[in-house]
Amino acid sequence: MPEIILLCEYPTLNGGERSMLAVLDGLPAAGFSPVVMAPPGGPLADELAGRGVELLSFQCREIGGVRIPTDLLRRRLAQILSRRRPALLHANSLAMGRLSGPVAARLRLPSIAHLRDIVKLSDRAVADLNCHARLLAVSRATREFHVSGGLSAEKTCVLYNGVDLDEFHPRPPTEYLHRELGLSAEARLIGTIGQLGLRKGQDVLLRAAATIADRAPNVHYLIVGERNSNKDESRQFENDLHDASGGPLLGRVHFLGRRNDVAPLLNELTLLVHAARQEPLGRVLLEAAAAGTTVVAAEVGGTPEIFPPQCEAARLVEPDNSAALAAVIVELLDDEPLRRRLAAAARRRAETYFDSRTAANNLLQHYRAVAST
Repeated sequence: MPEIILLCEYPTLNGGERSMLAVLDGLPAAGFSPVVMAPPGGPLADELAGRGVELLSFQCREIGGVRIPTDLLRRRLAQILSRRRPALLHANSLAMGRLSGPVAARLRLPSIAHLRDIVKLSDRAVADLNCHARLLAVSRATREFHVSGGLSAEKTCVLYNGVDLDEFHPRPPTEYLHRELGLSAEARLIGTIGQLGLRKGQDVLLRAAATIADRAPNVHYLIVGERNSNKDESRQFENDLHDASGGPLLGRVHFLGRRNDVAPLLNELTLLVHAARQEPLGRVLLEAAAAGTTVVAAEVGGTPEIFPPQCEAARLVEPDNSAALAAVIVELLDDEPLRRRLAAAARRRAETYFDSRTAANNLLQHYRAVAST
């Protein structure tokens, strides 16, 4: 069976890794044997072991988080790929695409790189990525951004991520989070889910929450996720979030860290708020849509592609505008029929456009096309 090697940088289970896992199980049935190259310890490795997927150890950082020099990483990658000779290499992130592009080209190995970020690239990075046979952007916004920056328009295609519509689906709330947090049944829960960092905009939500604290006294805010970066500014951002949870929000902001129960958790929320300052195609938004959770999100990146205005499947607001966010939160808290209509429309969007089976089939078409060249 032809082997596909998927190259991952981190040992974590964040959006990019979860999107990769959502299509992994369909590869053997399609005639491909998946192998993942990634750090050997951590949540991703545990998940792969549970699925019986082979893991090849590949670490981009030394102990302590110091990144290994690119030249050395490329030599190590070339050694592994020369030994395995897979039918295809799939770099699961922009950074891994940049690392592996020149290596795959030198080995004449068919390769694909996934573009899951909207970040400005240097000329060197653009050249490295253009070494791949195909580039997969997670949204039209992502594709347009990178093509305008020099990536090959001919090679760059849009491939939407998908979610498991059986795992994420509408279900009645059980109030298990109320019991876990010691809250009364009358408390309403607003959640935000994602890595703790400036790009995800948790600070915008807390600013909005503080301005409506008196108008929504029975609302509690759940911050789900953890900080992955050890940079000083990332540590400061997390500290600032904790500071912002005092004052009028004292006792009403709950930092839940990394959770393994996101699917049922979404069904416990009155609102899922995603105030990101940039978002190529937010996985949590796809999951919330599939779960039938009412969504309020910043209108950035690929988010309008998930929730086009004409579909009325979510409420989108200007990014970094806590006043606008607060106004929409109050409106939706006071209008249960509107919340239900938005949630039902979001589920329909997920069923039509973001089913993981559709995403897997579309990815397989790219695999076959590239592997056959």
